Amino acid sequence: MKSANPGSEAPVLTEGQVTFRDLNKNGRLDPYEDPRRPIQERIADLLSQMNLEEKAGMMFHAMIGMNQDGSLIEETQAFNPARTSELVGERLINHFNVYQVAPPRHMAEWYNQLQKLAERTRLGIPVTISSDPCHAFSKNPATGYGGGAFSQWPEPIGLAATGDEALVKEFGDIARQEYVAVGIRTALHPMADLATEPRWARINGTFGEDAELTSRMVSAYIRGFQGEKLGPISVACMTKHFPGGGPQKDGEDPHFSYGKDQVYPGNNFEYHQVPFQAAFKAGTTMIMPYYGRPLGLPVEEVGFGFNKDVITGLLRGKYGFDGVVCTDWLLIHPVVVNGQVIMEAKCWGVEDLSPEERIQKAIDAGVDQFGGEACPEIIVALVKNGQIPEARIDESVRRLLKDKFRLGLFDAPYLDPENAELVVGNSDFRKAGEAAQRKSIVLLKNATISNGKFLPLHGKPLIYVEGIDPEVAGKYGQVVASPAHAELAIIRLACPFQPRHGFLDSHFHAGDLDFKSPEKERILGLLDEIPTIVDIYLDRPAVIPEIAEKSAALLADFGASDAAVLDIIFGKFKPGGKLPFELPSSMEAVKMQKEDLPYDSEDPVFPFGHGLTYYEVLRN
Repeated sequence: MKSANPGSEAPVLTEGQVTFRDLNKNGRLDPYEDPRRPIQERIADLLSQMNLEEKAGMMFHAMIGMNQDGSLIEETQAFNPARTSELVGERLINHFNVYQVAPPRHMAEWYNQLQKLAERTRLGIPVTISSDPCHAFSKNPATGYGGGAFSQWPEPIGLAATGDEALVKEFGDIARQEYVAVGIRTALHPMADLATEPRWARINGTFGEDAELTSRMVSAYIRGFQGEKLGPISVACMTKHFPGGGPQKDGEDPHFSYGKDQVYPGNNFEYHQVPFQAAFKAGTTMIMPYYGRPLGLPVEEVGFGFNKDVITGLLRGKYGFDGVVCTDWLLIHPVVVNGQVIMEAKCWGVEDLSPEERIQKAIDAGVDQFGGEACPEIIVALVKNGQIPEARIDESVRRLLKDKFRLGLFDAPYLDPENAELVVGNSDFRKAGEAAQRKSIVLLKNATISNGKFLPLHGKPLIYVEGIDPEVAGKYGQVVASPAHAELAIIRLACPFQPRHGFLDSHFHAGDLDFKSPEKERILGLLDEIPTIVDIYLDRPAVIPEIAEKSAALLADFGASDAAVLDIIFGKFKPGGKLPFELPSSMEAVKMQKEDLPYDSEDPVFPFGHGLTYYEVLRN
């Protein structure tokens, strides 16, 4: 990829990629640049030419941003550890996680500029771009971002609510096409974790608490993104968070020191590995261990990214995984802005080790790459000082190069910006996402009235709405300003949480799952005043027994537009979703659960798998 000369003998263009062929001075390809050669030969040739600094650069998966006009960021920012040109040209890093995106055309232009930078390095190794989920509704900068130009779908937990493997594979295929069009070739997902602790803040990114359902969803998801075999139009999946990040002590998250512990009071450690076995079978390219440190297991009590018992012993040994293992982000260094730590290093169990010792321990554990870090000079020094054999570095670099070659990045590193504009968020993709939103909605309760069931609604009733765009609601009913003038109310709520106030903490919905005073009394007062349809967004399992009792109808969504919810309420789309987790009856019941066991809440309001349809109306 050292010079950008269109080549008549280059590989076939696919899905908006622009192919260039690199000729050396003699008019011949270097062996690693020749697409006709077997990949293993290309890897061996390139590795033999790489110096230690180039190898070390490959082992870092740094964060990177872009300007909205598609230009490169050439100043240091909170999550940009250095100028883009320095990261690529001097630190020789060629794996990047985008934490923001520009409009599709501009993102493709940015990507091409980035590849041009990489092209100017000594060996011209192309860049691989990754992203957290960006097709759903949530906007947590640590875990994903929603909306924008991409088609919009329910959260993964909503895909699980459909129970539809074909739909999940379709989502993966559509997301793949949108990703490839703007240069994203690694998905930092899916999450194969099991949501067995209902307070955990990451549940919306999972497929629920059941290992069998999650296994089916994860498998379909990976096949949608990667295809049956990783290739030039694939997006590689980095499945996370091995060996399962759900059983968090008291539901706290190990992004933070107060949530660093994973516990197994139900002796259910192996259950959490079941979905990962499905991911291995589906061919996941990469694995990301979680931050948490396991307690009460016969393994070292250090974070999984440093844990040799788990990475080498369990992942590599028992399961035979030989793909890339990339740590979760920021295990080595904190994020410091203006001399102040705004995000601590997630080095649980090894807090007393230096950055050099942390990197050495992680590599010894079996890690190939460090997420969110950009310090290859540490690896260079460790090798030169004899603390890590260069042969060990070569093992990781071979795995990383293999994925670049399989993805076709050496053969077609550039994009067509016009194609990006046509593909991302096109009308067919948006329609598919909107249909999935409707399929994921769960009808939890439908009260019986004198002439049948409360839902679906008919005609154009007088409606009072909260949490809904009145203009959208006006297409379904006559919107009034007060409950006193309405025939019924329709309100949309979000699952409760206890706000945290740290830089990153504030983006995580954690803590209790029940509504507190005075909001609880306000909601119940409305339900007493007028027949009310309640829709609640469940990014976690809400504790809502009184709302369930008093509502005329109750729905759950997992990321859906107002129109999607109203289509269900007014019978334009029949509900068919099923709960991917149970809804507990009280916070006391939540606290009595064991973090590693699924559906073990005493007397839940709605059990796992619950969901009504409108066919009950006909049968009754």
